[in-house]
Amino acid sequence: MEENRVSGPPAENIGKQPSPFVLALPKAELHLHLEGAIEPETVVELARNHGQELDSVDVRKLYEYTDFTGFLMCFRGITEHLQTPDDYELITYRLMERLRRENVLHAEVFVAVGTCLYWGRRWDEIFEGLERGRIRGERDFGVSVLWIADAVRHFGPEAAQSVVDCSAKFMDRNLVGFGIGGDERRAAPELFREVYASAANYGMRLTCHAGESMGPQSVWGALKALRSERIGHGLTSHQDRELISHLRDTQVPVEVNITSNVRTGCCDGYGAHPVREFFDEKLLMTLNTDDPAMFGTSLTQEYQIAQDLFGFTDEELKQLAMNSFRASFLPEDKKREFLRTFEKVPVGHGD
Repeated sequence: MEENRVSGPPAENIGKQPSPFVLALPKAELHLHLEGAIEPETVVELARNHGQELDSVDVRKLYEYTDFTGFLMCFRGITEHLQTPDDYELITYRLMERLRRENVLHAEVFVAVGTCLYWGRRWDEIFEGLERGRIRGERDFGVSVLWIADAVRHFGPEAAQSVVDCSAKFMDRNLVGFGIGGDERRAAPELFREVYASAANYGMRLTCHAGESMGPQSVWGALKALRSERIGHGLTSHQDRELISHLRDTQVPVEVNITSNVRTGCCDGYGAHPVREFFDEKLLMTLNTDDPAMFGTSLTQEYQIAQDLFGFTDEELKQLAMNSFRASFLPEDKKREFLRTFEKVPVGHGD
């Protein structure tokens, strides 16, 4: 619907040149999939490490899709190349290096434990690789990372419970939460009521992909049946005024992913995205990349898109960045420590 699209720079330039203010802004990212951050060049390297020569052109085709189903198949194809703990150490370290360049000080990273189990990988050993990469990355780049165990909802509740059970043992080692992703159209939140109750009993923090490819009822299900503490995407929430009021009144954080929603076809173009409405309605929302390598974006680009296309001022971007720490699963003292860094952040242009 062309009449709803916002004006701005040509599509090929959207968010590509973040302002000095956006680059310097301290940021956290709360909706970020480790496997979706793997660059094509790293896939070639992973394959070579396992005795397989892949043409870089062919690898880039893995990243091509036309709809949400195609995106899920691409994600699956990329994870197939993750076989050993060393692979996970490598992609974790590369991700943290990239986060540092974006001035992302903290990230809560989804790991596709459900997919790992599907491929028959030894999760205990894989986690050791993740932690080696995280420790090296924190030492070299000063980036804080917490892990969120991600189950594939269309694999069903039993598989999701396996993710909870095998992940909970690592909660004393930076694994902090549980969530479900995958095809929302094939598995409603209510199917996972007992799984989420189990995760909560372990002390896991709860998030849930909802309202991405399905309507507001999916968000309601995540809130009421699963007692999710954060909502991943929440794209269709604007279709239900009662839901918007509820999200505003309860301040349940909404993890917004602009480019992701456009690239998967869940949102009909940038101009149809409700990010501005969410902010103006005073929802506790954050900006995120979701799967940055697969969507050709970065967190600074997402902030710049918010400014270029949706008119966010520097002061409003600063508020979004502060939201990203407030909505995190960090302990309160760590949140306060990160929020103090904003005392020295000047507000530049865009007001």
